[in-house]
Amino acid sequence: MSVYGRILLASLGSFLILVGAFGFQYLAGLAPCPMCIWQRWPHAAAIVIGLVAMTVLWRFRRPLSLAGFAAMSVSAGLGVFHAGVEQRWWDGPSTCVGADPTALNADDLLEHLMQAPLVRCDEIVWDLWGATMAGWYPILSAVLALLWLFAALPKTPTRHVVPG
Repeated sequence: MSVYGRILLASLGSFLILVGAFGFQYLAGLAPCPMCIWQRWPHAAAIVIGLVAMTVLWRFRRPLSLAGFAAMSVSAGLGVFHAGVEQRWWDGPSTCVGADPTALNADDLLEHLMQAPLVRCDEIVWDLWGATMAGWYPILSAVLALLWLFAALPKTPTRHVVPG
């Protein structure tokens, strides 16, 4: 596959991931948590990077491909972190997970309830084949990161064998 094809495929992959995320949000009614929103930004950046690399700044395709690789690496990292929060392997941000309300007095409890997020980051709302939506992000983002990385690699010279 050509460098252009890899950049196109990686950009298209990010586009399809965002289409899926918005489809789950608006068509299936699954509201995203704050960490889900964070995971969308690197894909949006990768789409822009891909469009720029394939059009106006083709001569900078290698550094732009490295930027796409970096964006997908961030997305994969966010996905691993989010999946870990869902599985309760580690704590998530306090703005996105439920606090222990038993240690609060009545006034603090009311304040906690008024500021609690509508969608919690530590709740699993969808899974496929044992992986949650947050778990699929690092898998798909890692595949896209590899595409970006291969697009950044220098072209290997073709060896021509002279018959005779």
